[in-house]
Amino acid sequence: MNRVVVPELLDHLAPTDPAAQRSRRDLRRINFLMGNETWVCRVAGRFPAAAAHGISEIGAGDGHLSAKLAARFPLAEVAAYDLAPRPHGLDDRVKWIQGDLLAQPPPSPGGIVVANLFLHHFEAAALGALGRWMEAARVVIFNEPDRGVLPHFLGALMWPWINRVTRHDMHVSISAGFVSGEISALLGLEPQHWQFEETSRWRGGRCVIGWRT
Repeated sequence: MNRVVVPELLDHLAPTDPAAQRSRRDLRRINFLMGNETWVCRVAGRFPAAAAHGISEIGAGDGHLSAKLAARFPLAEVAAYDLAPRPHGLDDRVKWIQGDLLAQPPPSPGGIVVANLFLHHFEAAALGALGRWMEAARVVIFNEPDRGVLPHFLGALMWPWINRVTRHDMHVSISAGFVSGEISALLGLEPQHWQFEETSRWRGGRCVIGWRT
């Protein structure tokens, strides 16, 4: 599959830039309206044995989801990976790992890897490398943009309440999103070793749960 990913404006703004800070606040509202973080935490609760081996969030952004996971699983080690520095005030229990994700040691075997609105930033070759990086995981939980007309329409309804960065990046993200079966195929998670549940939610999310068989 050939994927051409257009850069998002937020990726090129400093964390202290006022437009970036406003856009991250917009993203928190969008995540709330879509129910993304609630869904990820609820699904992770289905796999307590895997959570006991550690939970890793890739593309952790402002750390809000990682903090929620740390609160929900107080005995689990929660690691957050992102290019940005550790957010101020993040729960001390969250281990923050800054830098190029694929240059970091892979997460502990047998645990859970989660991503919320992150995988769509990668082109096909990088997604394949990412799949190899997380291959020791027991469970993967991904919430990504659903590529289609309805998500674009719903996104446009948000325009009066979001800034120019978020308006631009939202539609770029949707266009770089996924349709049925693409995520597992691009990551190279072989169906003989993995079982998947995949759904498309009307609020614009493509939700993928995978676990080793």
